Amino acid sequence: MSGGERVRLTAWVRGHVQGVGFRWWTRARALELGLVGWARNMEDGRVEVVAEGPRESCVKLLERLRGCDTPGRVDGVVERWSEAKGSVTGFVER
Repeated sequence: MSGGERVRLTAWVRGHVQGVGFRWWTRARALELGLVGWARNMEDGRVEVVAEGPRESCVKLLERLRGCDTPGRVDGVVERWSEAKGSVTGFVER
């Protein structure tokens, strides 16, 4: 598969990721990579990140979510890949 293939990445990030600027940070990284989607707090303390765009850019975002430069503390990230729906514009914090 080529890096230009458009995909949807859904990632669930667990750890100390709420109330520390994690969604804002994720939005900034996604916009730098040209991705669209959202990041939202979940009731169980995780942050759900949905990003669409070129596979290569989504992989880079996933690497950054798992990296050591995030706000707070990331204990783990579970991801799911699917086809891009194309119905999202911009990248927002929900």
